[in-house]
Amino acid sequence: MQYVKVPAWEFYGWEPETLGFPDGWKIHEQRMNGHDSPRLTVDEVADRLRSPVGTKPLSEMARGRRKCCIIFDDMTRPTRQSQMLPAVLGELHRGGLSDDQIVFVMASGAHHGRLLLDFQKKLGTEVPERFLVFNHNCYENTVELGETSGGTPVHVNREVMSCDLKVTLGVMMPHFGYGFGGGSKMLLPGVSGIDSITHNHRIMEGTGPGRVTENTRRLDSEEAARMAGLDFVVNAFLNAEADVAGMVCGDVVDAHREGVKVARGHYATELVRDADVVVGNGYPMANEGYKAYHILRDSVREGGDMVFLLYTPEGCRVHHYNGRFGEDFGGRGWTKTTYVKKPWRMSRVFCVTPQVARADEYYYGEGSQWVKTWEACLGMLEDVHGGDASVALYPTAAMQISRENASNV
Repeated sequence: MQYVKVPAWEFYGWEPETLGFPDGWKIHEQRMNGHDSPRLTVDEVADRLRSPVGTKPLSEMARGRRKCCIIFDDMTRPTRQSQMLPAVLGELHRGGLSDDQIVFVMASGAHHGRLLLDFQKKLGTEVPERFLVFNHNCYENTVELGETSGGTPVHVNREVMSCDLKVTLGVMMPHFGYGFGGGSKMLLPGVSGIDSITHNHRIMEGTGPGRVTENTRRLDSEEAARMAGLDFVVNAFLNAEADVAGMVCGDVVDAHREGVKVARGHYATELVRDADVVVGNGYPMANEGYKAYHILRDSVREGGDMVFLLYTPEGCRVHHYNGRFGEDFGGRGWTKTTYVKKPWRMSRVFCVTPQVARADEYYYGEGSQWVKTWEACLGMLEDVHGGDASVALYPTAAMQISRENASNV
């Protein structure tokens, strides 16, 4: 046997998993460009905060402000804000803000609320002790700001709108709806009302992995962020350890566009074509591991096999209030569309997860086969492919993007 380790269990131990393959199989481990990029130091984070794109430095923006809200992404994103917060808080303090003038709101969009242990995983154990940290509720306590030119009603979290300095602290990764995450997405859908989210998510023109310039959904989101007065965004780039390995900050649009230039190189991955077996590790977003689908679909041969690795105790589809609530009905904005759609290019879809939830199977395609161990999956793969197969393995697939899609505009 030959063995390959893949990172796994984000926020639940961060321990790798070892995959064994038959000696006769040819394994292509396809890593993104930024796989081994070094983690930024606190000083390097501070340097970037002091050299933003399109705005004054964060410390200058803080001067004379009454109250700052730090909007941070939720558990569907692997961002460890604790690696950036010492520098961010330091800059806010330099600008004259005290701890009592700073609050945190989790940008959960239409995802479910979280608990103290989740806040601690993201922010560190000290921050929830020192600061007020709140969940966002997309159904209540929002402020109406009007409509975008595309007709999206802009309803934004009341606590966020009570602050005269609004800062986001998140990650920029490939996204099939917004091209790349980060930027205005932290506000819409992040801390917006359900009507705003539903209308924005129905915009499909120009969407797709890596598509930004004519992505009407993102442009709509950016217009909403301007209306809400989003002041300063921090967009991080992660390495394979989910450490902050790069950062672009500043204006909600200008810094995002500059960040897109970085992201197109950082997450870009050389695609293997026509692989017999394609294995995509849902890390570092196993609770939304289907986001690995695009790179896997483009890599597998006609009639080959696709495998998702989903190592998380949270279930392989984080609970959405605009998601599925019954066999054939769901919340506002839900449709029956799934991410892994038939007709399939591949012959079979496997999902490997130690803790199976039957309700999750729907999102990975009708007929997907769920097993609890890699060994069980390998046995079924060997039954078809025998001792000779080509394998494309994407170790951080949920944040990898093919070079072709990375070059989209």
